[in-house]
Amino acid sequence: MSSREAILQRIRERTSAAPAAPPLERIEVWPDTGRDREALVERFTMELEAVAGEVVRCSSIDEARAKLAELVDAAQWSTIAAADTPLVREAIGGIDGDRVVYPEAGFEPKQLAQIPAAVISAEYLLADTGSAVVRAPTGEARLLAYLPEASVIIGRTEQLHEHMPAAWGEISERLREEQVPGEWVVISGPSRTADIEKILILGVHGPKRLVVMMVDGP
Repeated sequence: MSSREAILQRIRERTSAAPAAPPLERIEVWPDTGRDREALVERFTMELEAVAGEVVRCSSIDEARAKLAELVDAAQWSTIAAADTPLVREAIGGIDGDRVVYPEAGFEPKQLAQIPAAVISAEYLLADTGSAVVRAPTGEARLLAYLPEASVIIGRTEQLHEHMPAAWGEISERLREEQVPGEWVVISGPSRTADIEKILILGVHGPKRLVVMMVDGP
């Protein structure tokens, strides 16, 4: 046995003999105060509007479909890039199919950047920062959150949590699932920066406009 093999053998023996690591203890960073749903909606709206975001409350997915169509027409968005999720497909039902594009593998970023708006869905909504937690299973899905000038996020009020620690138990369980690929993105309002002469400018590193459509019922 060479010296290298001997070293590797000792490492294997010591590693296999090491005791199993104890399960991680869940530490409560911020307690969940148990605010009711309406209080969470109010907090979410206040926080998002404070950073130039917009909230559209909808009583049902039918109302969301109608309001989204109105929003698209009012903004004069000629084309919409849509995430291929069940909630988005329901919400864009009132828009002419010729105006909707589902970016697939191989879709060029330059093409996506030329589309004026994207519609994506939220996995969770965080009230304390007015943030939407979005899952991006592919590179194209991830770019949907960054390249179009406007972004519309569809979410349900039942997805509201007071803050990230309150949602983390559910998120961490899903992160363990091997069949859930990609990454997660936390979006808190339109892109903004004040790097240049401390002047706040929107839309430098991402969407200039962000609208969250919050759906109450089915």
